[in-house]
Amino acid sequence: MTSLSRRTFLTLAASSLRAASDYIIDIHQHTIYGDRDAAQLVRHQRTMGVSKTVLLPVGTRPGLVPGTGGNQSALDLSRQYPAEYVFFANAVPGTAGAGVEIEKFLKAGALGIGEQKYNVECDSAAMQEIFRIAEDHRIPVLMHFQHGAFNTGIERLHLMLEKYPNAKFIGHAQTWWGNIDRKHDQKVMYPKGPVTPGGITDRLLTDYPNAYADLSAGSGLNALLRDENHARAFLARHQDKLMFGSDCSDSAGTGPGCSGSQCIAALKRLAPNPAVLEKMYHLNAERILGIKTARP
Repeated sequence: MTSLSRRTFLTLAASSLRAASDYIIDIHQHTIYGDRDAAQLVRHQRTMGVSKTVLLPVGTRPGLVPGTGGNQSALDLSRQYPAEYVFFANAVPGTAGAGVEIEKFLKAGALGIGEQKYNVECDSAAMQEIFRIAEDHRIPVLMHFQHGAFNTGIERLHLMLEKYPNAKFIGHAQTWWGNIDRKHDQKVMYPKGPVTPGGITDRLLTDYPNAYADLSAGSGLNALLRDENHARAFLARHQDKLMFGSDCSDSAGTGPGCSGSQCIAALKRLAPNPAVLEKMYHLNAERILGIKTARP
């Protein structure tokens, strides 16, 4: 067997580490988003440098999130590009056949449920039907929290985390990220300025092993950039709970209009060390969502 020199070994090791840190899983995208179609999405994700993407369908009916594709579109794109895409299942909570619809696509290979973005209380009977499915399958459910609009009552979410301990709750959007701040005004969607640690989101991530966070969209990016000193400490504190997502509707995959590429750059700059960055880029998603990857 040919032995490697120490220099060659270190060079190969460094190359391997670079490859690992460059591997990015995006846990939040949609097949059709506004004016962008599926073909443009594929180009967008490749330009952004994403290796694998989780597709989140709107569920059994289009229209609640205008232009976003449904379950079948997510399944179809995942089958077309199996190395690059996986998918969740979804349905409108409280509607007839919602559970049957979700179970159908879980059997087809969906890894979780979401994006749940509907005008319901987060602890309503309709949502608890969704949580029971996630509990039974021990899978994630990704939720959009927006005060006065979607999954309202975030102050009661801890009751659901306790009631369904085997479901994995992934929080996302304006009210989720506003509540990193203990002094957050629930009516403010994109708060600015210094953060006082200890808000609802901060406590949920600390106190509940089944609470996780999706860093996507302008809300996640705002949470990182509004107080960078807080962000560094937050990323270190919750390094095993945070996952990169983009949730941007642009077609470029780069530049000021792409919140996803900006989030990738912000995480690279603010992560306390390369090991933590790698967790947020892909390791946490692999573990929490059960994503299987094949990397060099």
